[in-house]
Amino acid sequence: MKDAHGRPVTGRISWRKFAVLSVPALAGTAALGTALANGALAASFAVSGQQFKVSADSLKGDGFAQYGSVDANARGDLLPVAVTAIKTAQLDHLCQSVVTHLPVVGDISLNLSAGTGSTPVEATDLFVDATQLSGNASFHQIEIGRDASTLDKGPDSAQGMQDLFAQQADDVSISKLRQTAWATNAGTFKLSGLSMKISKGKKECF
Repeated sequence: MKDAHGRPVTGRISWRKFAVLSVPALAGTAALGTALANGALAASFAVSGQQFKVSADSLKGDGFAQYGSVDANARGDLLPVAVTAIKTAQLDHLCQSVVTHLPVVGDISLNLSAGTGSTPVEATDLFVDATQLSGNASFHQIEIGRDASTLDKGPDSAQGMQDLFAQQADDVSISKLRQTAWATNAGTFKLSGLSMKISKGKKECF
């Protein structure tokens, strides 16, 4: 999408409430029951009871799609998410963190970093099931309000339920990426300069 001067659409995004808006009244509906029976969950595995944070200085991707869906945990609880799907992606200065609170011990932080040198993190068929996302974004040939079941620009399996809101674009660029998610999965995930640390206290990416 371009403005009146032919420039690509750019702007700041903050989709903290995207999942709620994208999957209105899903719980308890016949459509959701059918989808769950057919295995139409966002993640292909039961997610943990902990969300994690991910940040990156920049993300560049080709083949972008986004739609509302649900994850499920081992207890069977349904968790609304905004699925961001990208065919190929590169991320600079990737950070991932999760904080666990243990009795007596207190907070324990697990931190992962990669792509901090000249080689970025590379991913194919990347899916992130997020509850919050913010950053400065630019899209080319974006379609907003498309039926989620008809998406065709992202990875092959990046489609949601019929009649639900979705958006897609030929490519996406996001700087100062910040997101909170239940799950991430990818066809391939190359983490250059991978570093993982466990420490006491609350030490998150943002």
